[in-house]
Amino acid sequence: MTRGGEVFDVLRAELLNGVLKPGEKLRMVELASRFSVSQSVVREALTRLAEQGLVVASPQRGFRVRELSVEDITGLTESREQIESVALRLAIERGDVRWETQIVAAHHHLERTPVVDADGRFHEPWTAVHHDFHRALTVGCNNARLHGVVLALRDSAELYRRWWWALGDDRQRDLGAEHRQLMDLILARDADGAIEALTYHIHRAPERLIAYAHEHGLDDLNMPPTTEAPRTQRRGKRPRRK
Repeated sequence: MTRGGEVFDVLRAELLNGVLKPGEKLRMVELASRFSVSQSVVREALTRLAEQGLVVASPQRGFRVRELSVEDITGLTESREQIESVALRLAIERGDVRWETQIVAAHHHLERTPVVDADGRFHEPWTAVHHDFHRALTVGCNNARLHGVVLALRDSAELYRRWWWALGDDRQRDLGAEHRQLMDLILARDADGAIEALTYHIHRAPERLIAYAHEHGLDDLNMPPTTEAPRTQRRGKRPRRK
């Protein structure tokens, strides 16, 4: 691996794990000194991170970590709730036995992949396994365009999902139980129950992250704490348990 690749990997991990905070300025001189590389190597790594949406490049101002935008989180969460619900309902209507088998297999893999490692740090392989499970849930909609939008929105939420883990102080959440309930409701072809569970599952992390933004003054748009949240928070309901 090149030195630029090493710098990129370290900075990306620090961004995703909240070591580098939202909005923090990334000074090339300091980073070049830290990694014992030239500023051009650092610039290359930061440019790649900007292409992934993790870093923002501003003319004459250099690079900084992407802001934690309450407006963006709220809009993204609402979009995911609405669109993934449509895709999931269609999948439950159209999915066949092969689709059900994909869900069971993906859940089996997810259930046996720890979220944290032996040292209590986030276990990186879990991200890909988690993505595969959620992809399996909605692929049965048999609509490539719709499913493409679902996956694109999930990818857009990845940084916020990781910031929730690093910054949101929500470690008591039972993700395993939520995923198991989703699978059970879908296999039972309970569309309403599955959509309610999915909506709660999507909303939980953004809710905690928005609270963190307000508490730490990271709301880049200065929206008041009373800003209306996505509909699951307003209802105050948890998904029913079977």
